[in-house]
Amino acid sequence: MKENKDVNTSRRDLLKGLTTAAVAGAVVAGTTKVATASETAELPKQAEKKTGYRETQHVRDYYDTL
Repeated sequence: MKENKDVNTSRRDLLKGLTTAAVAGAVVAGTTKVATASETAELPKQAEKKTGYRETQHVRDYYDTL
């Protein structure tokens, strides 16, 4: 067995630092998503596409049931 009882804490300090950095990064990323999610752009009526998804009456009826 080891006769030296000194504990090397550098590995623990590294793991603590990495954990702190990961948590801080997650908080910053979450805050950024909230800020960008609130931004919306209105398209003018002329720029709307005429093909693709159309909200017809039966689709509106379905949305009303939700």
